[in-house]
This record gives sequence, C-alpha cells and structure tokens, in this order.
Amino acid sequence: MGKDLPILSVRTSQPSAEGSENFIYARVFCQKENSPPLKLLIEFLQSRGQSPIVPPNLDESVLQEWAWVQIALGYHRDRKPIQLFCVRDRGSYLDVYDQEKKQFMDMLSAHAGIEAQLALEYVTRCRFILTTRMAENDVTDDGYDFNGWILEFYQEQCDGIVQIDNQGFYSPKGELIVDLSISGET
Repeated sequence: MGKDLPILSVRTSQPSAEGSENFIYARVFCQKENSPPLKLLIEFLQSRGQSPIVPPNLDESVLQEWAWVQIALGYHRDRKPIQLFCVRDRGSYLDVYDQEKKQFMDMLSAHAGIEAQLALEYVTRCRFILTTRMAENDVTDDGYDFNGWILEFYQEQCDGIVQIDNQGFYSPKGELIVDLSISGET
C-alpha cells in the first residue's frame, strides 16, 4: 500500500507516467464519514464469488485500517490489478479531494433536471471519494465485473453515488441518470 497519490483526471483515457498506457476511472462520492476497512471490501468481494488478490507481504493490520489511501487489488494473476484511491475531506490529500469535488460540482451545475440535482447533492455532501483506476488495454470482462462489485460496495455501504468517466452518474439500480458522455453533453 503506497502513500503517493496522483491527481486524478476526469478524462477516461490518460497517458500514464510510465508511457502511453490509458486508464479508465470510476468514482463513488460517499456521504458516510469514514471508509470501511479494506477487510470488509475483501469479504464482500469474496461473498460475490470474487477472489481478490492483495499485494504480497501486506500486513494484515492494514486491512483493518479505515484511513487507507491507496491499494491495488487484483482480479486475475495475469492481469494488472485495479488501483483504488481514497481521498477525504480531511488529511493529507484534502487538496486532491477539493479539486475532484469542485470539478464534478461545476460539471453537474451545467446540467438541468432532477437527476443532475440529485447527483450534485451527493457530490456536495460527500465526505470521501473512492476512485478506481483500470488499465484500459489490459482489463477483461472479469475486471469490469470486479470493478463493478467494488463500486457497488461503496455505493451501498457508504451512501454513495457512482460516476464513470465519459459515461456519467448512475442510480443504485445501475441506470445512467446523468449522461456526461461526449455525445450526451451537446
């Protein structure tokens, strides 16, 4: 588990520092004060038939921590893991939290409709933002499913709303309620 956290872009495809790799980002804007310990996420994934792969030599006590910042969870040994980042309304990465929150509040303020106002309310009241990052050229259908379970866990457990870059915001039933795709922003 690392402590270095990049500023996350709202663009789906962003070249990485390592080269020309593109990433897919998704977020859950959570209203609960604290993120659940990672152990609860892992147990949830296992209860859904998933087999999360945690970093080797990870101290078990880290999985009990609620104030984690970054971890990589694998879904298949031959695929790159999904990176999870958690920024909060307090602490070391408050500037990243504020930047992400402001970007999405500005984006949603430009949209009319009840659904956009609902999403704006979630973003306004969020206490932490859970972000997942997947390598676009390496993720499989299993990886998308694995990521979906992670997003669902935080949506349900932390009173959150899901946002996927270049798509938009989703209801708890998985329906697109605010279209932020390029074609949907015309």
